[in-house]
Amino acid sequence: MYFTEATQRRFAGRFTVVKEPAAGGAPAQRDPGVIDTVTRMLGRIRAEGLDAVTRYAAELDGYDGRPLEISREEMRRSGEALPDDLRAAIELATARTAAFAKASRDALKDLEIELEPGLVAGYRYVPVQRVGAYLPAGRFPLTASAFMTVGVAKAAGVPSVVACTPPQPDGGPNPAVLYAAYVSGVDRVFLLGGVQALAAMAYGLVGDAPVDMLVGAGNAFVAEAKRQLFGTVAIDLLAGPSEVAVIADETADPELVAADLLGQAEHGPDSPAALITTSAELAAQVAAEVDRQLATLSTAPIAGPAWRDHGSITVAADRETAAALMDDLAPEHLEIQTADDDWYHTHLTAYGSLFLGPWSTVAYSDKGMAGTNHVLPTAGGARHSAGLSVSRFVRPLTYQRVAREATPALADAVEVISASEGMAAHRATATLRTQRLALQEV
Repeated sequence: MYFTEATQRRFAGRFTVVKEPAAGGAPAQRDPGVIDTVTRMLGRIRAEGLDAVTRYAAELDGYDGRPLEISREEMRRSGEALPDDLRAAIELATARTAAFAKASRDALKDLEIELEPGLVAGYRYVPVQRVGAYLPAGRFPLTASAFMTVGVAKAAGVPSVVACTPPQPDGGPNPAVLYAAYVSGVDRVFLLGGVQALAAMAYGLVGDAPVDMLVGAGNAFVAEAKRQLFGTVAIDLLAGPSEVAVIADETADPELVAADLLGQAEHGPDSPAALITTSAELAAQVAAEVDRQLATLSTAPIAGPAWRDHGSITVAADRETAAALMDDLAPEHLEIQTADDDWYHTHLTAYGSLFLGPWSTVAYSDKGMAGTNHVLPTAGGARHSAGLSVSRFVRPLTYQRVAREATPALADAVEVISASEGMAAHRATATLRTQRLALQEV
């Protein structure tokens, strides 16, 4: 069962699972073999530097020895290799994502407050100074990753954003991914993939200096590298296989629901897709519709196993149960297709991003057209974390300014607390100021 035991007990008798994942639950988030491989690679790169990076690049990605850094001119010309409609779509998505990110940044206001006469406290939002973005281009080149990472970091005011993207079979970068990075405002791009790319950015082996933060999605090795590099650098989040969930009732269109479930299932054979519905009839219709669409879907070899092994359909007794079950799942992407979408919007609390109504689909966000970010928490992470946004690239750095007249009230209380704790040096920092103040008043 993929619901927690506590939720199963709480809602016993109020829901029925009509399709359970064949794999028995959520995909494993960490593979011991992946952990060992990444640990070994990072250790070797720390010891041997760029030589180890290029050896791994040649061994794993077919790197052919050309300069690692991609020139500004090649970035600019990458758009010329694209069909006009694809180039226009990339530019539109870049603009949409940037507009939402800039509006989000404008909503983050610096604060200053005088807590009492002479005591001023506040914070300033200060951007991270150097960000490294990983732009995957494996089975599916995720063009929009650049909008979500490079573009949003730039909207947040990050001065330096470098990116790495793996070489393609011809030895060069994917032109659509490269052009997306270029129009998103990237400063420098390097032809590196996987663990070696993240290590190179974190250790300062490419670019001007080590980055302060790593962002961007990738495979299990990339996710594990981010996990192990956390502390050396900040990271956005640890994302697992892409997820989608739908809450639907009898008013939903089963063809659209099935299409949206498969739309995310095609990310990979371990991508979970869940339907929670208050209609047993709709549950049966969606199950049949998924099978019908898989019969002609070109990516059925991927989406089919994902649906078989990690797909689920649950019938809930009422909307309250449906909402509680979905909060328990805390999916990365959550669509609502009901007669009362606003009720669910008000009551749901755990999801990466919400898609309200039958005209909203995850793909609109995935490809950058909705403006919101598609770097989102998975594997239940939405219970405690949010997705990537400008707020992740800026830090509210606090400050305080104490005037002479505020000293007595602060110092006297600090003396008392420090004395009770036995922290003589802390107490002295306050008493010395009290003494200075007394001398000045004589």
